Amino acid sequence: MCHSEPILTASCGSREQPPRVFEPGEIRVFVNEFLQRRDVFLRTSQRHGSPLYVVEESILLERAERFTKAFCRTLPDMRVYYAMKSNNHPAVVKTFVDAGLSLDVSSGMELQIALDCGATDIVFSGPGKTDRELDLAVANREWTTVLMDSRGELQRLQRIAQEKDVRIRAGVRLTTDGEGLWRKFGISLRNLAGFLDATRKCEHVSVQGLQFHTSWNLEPGAQVNFIARLGDTLRELSPHQQSMVEFVDVGGGFWPEQGEWLQSYDTTDALVPLSISGNCHYRRLSVNIEEFADRIAQAVRVHLLPYVSCRIFTEPGRWLCNDAMHLLLTVVDKKADDLVITDGGTNAVGWERFETDYFPVINLSRPELVERKCHILGSLCTPHDVWGYGYWGKDIQPGDILLIPMQGAYTYSLRQEFIKPLPAVVMLSESGVPTKNSIRDDNER
Repeated sequence: MCHSEPILTASCGSREQPPRVFEPGEIRVFVNEFLQRRDVFLRTSQRHGSPLYVVEESILLERAERFTKAFCRTLPDMRVYYAMKSNNHPAVVKTFVDAGLSLDVSSGMELQIALDCGATDIVFSGPGKTDRELDLAVANREWTTVLMDSRGELQRLQRIAQEKDVRIRAGVRLTTDGEGLWRKFGISLRNLAGFLDATRKCEHVSVQGLQFHTSWNLEPGAQVNFIARLGDTLRELSPHQQSMVEFVDVGGGFWPEQGEWLQSYDTTDALVPLSISGNCHYRRLSVNIEEFADRIAQAVRVHLLPYVSCRIFTEPGRWLCNDAMHLLLTVVDKKADDLVITDGGTNAVGWERFETDYFPVINLSRPELVERKCHILGSLCTPHDVWGYGYWGKDIQPGDILLIPMQGAYTYSLRQEFIKPLPAVVMLSESGVPTKNSIRDDNER
């Protein structure tokens, strides 16, 4: 699965903030936080082998609590739905369910995992839902709200619910961009009134709200702007149509506050990092979740609440899980002073992420707060199997244990069966021991 920067930008919306130089001192502070816990990671690698995903339960719980507090402080009548597509590992999902979060699923597979994890409040979003997936949602209607993507989906959901002689809760997804690739999702605002009228003929589908989603949000401008546009549309609806809107789901796309870390300034060319001299990295800045909450809440009060009395839903994924999962690798071959091969390949993350994205490769076996140039490559039979272009440590040799931190979002759920086995997963408690939720995954060793 190959994700190039132009495709991501076109499909997720433009990120206009230019990258800026990432100060080495800031990265050293980040790396040192993990070196302070190196013994925990080394013990885990010794016990479970590598390559290995390591999940820290305490971070998942802390993120869930902080996100919920930030939004409930300004919008008391709100619900948080963890977006499973960002990381669908059952132990991660179950941790969030046990912490009181609801779930956002985008397929029948995810819906079944959510049900197996004991979720009792689920929104089912995503385009192109099959009849089998809609049938599963209808069969579990007590816990599931279907966010419909089109009139065709409305008609199919009505037929399936009618055949079972039941009624299912639903919402309407709105597209935030009627032009580019983003028009794949939902209907346009100008068609909302007609869509709501069409639901009157579908007595087995109870429309109760609206949903939209903007992605790659380093700050809440895109979300706030669409809330304003939505308010203009709500103002023009009839009183009956307005009364149908019992919730507005503002989606997710909240970027973690450390921002986006990049290998180079020019992220449109994946080959650029190969010719970089020195260890200069770049970043785009993001605001903290409290600012997201404050600005979104203000927009809701100004643009939505004058016309509808609604609860607010959010669908965070990346923000909740990104920081909690790390990768452990072992160096198996040193081919030159500036080239080593690890036992794990980037099929573990599912795409050529580190040709453009930067995260420090930390040598736990030979720690030092210095980054040294070196091609850190995986063991797949492809030249795109890149972990990084340097490591933090005093040296690097076969047998060394490497840590790539904060790989919890859009890595595990994109992993692929390609050439090499996938890593196992171990979840650690705060004390650094495996928890009851640890799952060895598909490749038990």
